[in-house]
Amino acid sequence: MNPREKAKELFEKYYVELKEHNGFYDLETAKQCAIIAVDEIIKTFRKDLPEIGFGKGFWAEVKQEINNL
Repeated sequence: MNPREKAKELFEKYYVELKEHNGFYDLETAKQCAIIAVDEIIKTFRKDLPEIGFGKGFWAEVKQEINNL
């Protein structure tokens, strides 16, 4: 899965969840929720370890893609 696909997946999960709880679709809140989730993931990476697989760079790209939605 590439960063764009992951961004879309996260956004859509929050978008649907907000609809179920609030009764309406809220694009901006769904984006903010997805960004918060990605920021929390990014915080888990240690600076002193090399990136392997879906590292900090991947998640930074996911965050950028969410912002572009």
